[in-house]
Amino acid sequence: MSQIVYHNPPHIYRDNTIYIITSSTINKQKYFSTNIKKQILRKAIFNSIKEIQCNLFAWVILENHYHILVEILNSRFLSKLMNLINGRSSYMINKLEKQTIRKIWYSYWDTCIRNKNDIFTRFNYIHNNPIKHKYIKKFDNLASYKYSSYSHYLKTNGSEWIKDLFMRYPIIDYVDKYDNY
Repeated sequence: MSQIVYHNPPHIYRDNTIYIITSSTINKQKYFSTNIKKQILRKAIFNSIKEIQCNLFAWVILENHYHILVEILNSRFLSKLMNLINGRSSYMINKLEKQTIRKIWYSYWDTCIRNKNDIFTRFNYIHNNPIKHKYIKKFDNLASYKYSSYSHYLKTNGSEWIKDLFMRYPIIDYVDKYDNY
């Protein structure tokens, strides 16, 4: 059953649904500019995913935002997942920087995935993000970016599988309306 909660942009809550979720920092501040801070966010994502018991398919962490491709089994846990990830990472970054009550996250945007093409186009979009934002210069160097699930898929499925996905599901066909980073 779907439930629409009015928010800008509106959140649509559906059981057993795959979402691409983007969360952005306030004013695009680069709160996650160091490896330690990215590790804090990665730990917050992984621990929260485990706690909510959903399936994480792809992820990437950048200095001022992150993307996850995740299957939410129970729709009422989508907002809880985001509160856990963003709350835990904010708390730890503020503690690290000896800040009090500083808001780090602006908001999050979620999109329900409609079909297999959507899944793999967004899967590729997430993994291409380090190139898009100039952390990595070329596709052959994506495995060197530590804050993405790309290396996991390269190890488990091989480079031919990844190249095939990028050929069959090009990211040029996918433009995220909230993607103005």
